[in-house]
Amino acid sequence: MDRRTIIKQMGLVTSGLMLSSSDATSRIISRNLSSDHAFTDQVGEVHVVSPVDHGGALINPGMGWTMHFYSNLMTNYGSRLEPSDVLDDFPGLSVVYLRVPWSFVEPQKNKFAWETLDTPAQRWIDKGKQIALRITATESWMFYATPEWVFNEGVTGYECDREVRIIEPDYGDPVFLEYVENFVRAMADRYDGNPNVAFVDIGHFGMWGEGHTVTTTPKHGKSWDIEVQKKHIDIYCRHFKKTLLCLSDDYAGHDLRGDRFPIMDYAFSRGVTMRDDSILVSKSPNHWYHAEMAQLFWPSLPVVLEHEHYGLSVNRGAWNGDLLVQSIEDYHASYMSIHWWPREFLEKNRDFIDRINQRMGYRLQLRTLKWPQKVKLGEEFVIESEWRNAGVAPCYGGGFPCFTLKDDKGGIVSVMVDDQLNVRTFPTDQPGKASSSALTSKLTIAPSFMDRSDHFFRTCKAGMYQLYVSLGKKDGTPLYELPYKDSDGKKRYFMGRIMVEER
Repeated sequence: MDRRTIIKQMGLVTSGLMLSSSDATSRIISRNLSSDHAFTDQVGEVHVVSPVDHGGALINPGMGWTMHFYSNLMTNYGSRLEPSDVLDDFPGLSVVYLRVPWSFVEPQKNKFAWETLDTPAQRWIDKGKQIALRITATESWMFYATPEWVFNEGVTGYECDREVRIIEPDYGDPVFLEYVENFVRAMADRYDGNPNVAFVDIGHFGMWGEGHTVTTTPKHGKSWDIEVQKKHIDIYCRHFKKTLLCLSDDYAGHDLRGDRFPIMDYAFSRGVTMRDDSILVSKSPNHWYHAEMAQLFWPSLPVVLEHEHYGLSVNRGAWNGDLLVQSIEDYHASYMSIHWWPREFLEKNRDFIDRINQRMGYRLQLRTLKWPQKVKLGEEFVIESEWRNAGVAPCYGGGFPCFTLKDDKGGIVSVMVDDQLNVRTFPTDQPGKASSSALTSKLTIAPSFMDRSDHFFRTCKAGMYQLYVSLGKKDGTPLYELPYKDSDGKKRYFMGRIMVEER
């Protein structure tokens, strides 16, 4: 039995308890910062901490579950939620997804119904979450997904019978493209670069905005080539210059297998990422088609997954929770949809959701932290740390370790950022196999500056301070939630104490 197990069994796991030894250099203080947060050894003049991942879901930029508030129909799937209900009980939910027909947002030429989008959006934004958008031009359940006025302006349409009779616009018609561009320009004016927007889908081409016409072309005989698809990509790229754009995998063909397709290569060259619509539409072995396609995108751009409407997938015998988990691994996915009534989906898939939350996107872990018990003001000292990414995808936004000292009132005493190590570079791997990145940080609290007239340094008192770690901007602003307890509420995590002595 190892020493730590013995100590835990003896109950010596709270602050202030210690084992004594006649050898002062082997004196050890052992404690948990919280019940399962981090095990700390103090050996000689050094603290060593090995934080313990709490196993819970994280809400971080560029990743998470996306809840379909509007899924084409306005009654899917947010309509049963009270205005105050933003699903705080759904672990890892970070984005509300709003997908509606163009005719619902621009019912009259140049007259926009933004309230349709902004009302549910603000409910989530008020709770610190983000939104994602798709505006579609063809739907299977309504005649005029493209506004009627567009056709009245002379755009060619192709009628066909689906569940109901619908009209599909000529996606390559110059007048149609002109009005799409006008709309996208207006949408980008509101949402491009808005930090509350996680991503926007390129949605004006194909059934449900998915980029395919496999259900309509056989009926009306019209099809469109890659040059028309490129024009739609170009329109969005001209106006959304800051916000992440996504293209459905079905632009390449809804059931074509392979790793490289000209239209997806083109999208990638424009900085557009991919999403797969939809996982688990069909039974295995056709549970998805485009995991190979994702290998081009995920190393530099977040991949978005949308599973089939959960109830429909169950009814046709295609649903498999283990495969849903596997899709995160195969695609290196950063986002996964909630494509059903959300609490029913949570109730029936909680185990799979918890497993996905352990791997989806990135999961930044501090493996070890080592720092001296005592340091002096103005003198360099060393903190050693070891980090890793336990998720399937990079932390695309990047960030840097920061070591913050606070007093007992919560006041910030010192902020020390080490920009040698960017978390964007952390490698990913299979579960439990990600390699760690070691960092030796040479730091100084209140450095001094010599001038022929005097010796200058900022005011900083000696004393015992709390040491926190965080990951974020170069100025020390924390960005990322880490999987540990003992947070200060601002994404800084308490590791222990350090004595700062006079210079």
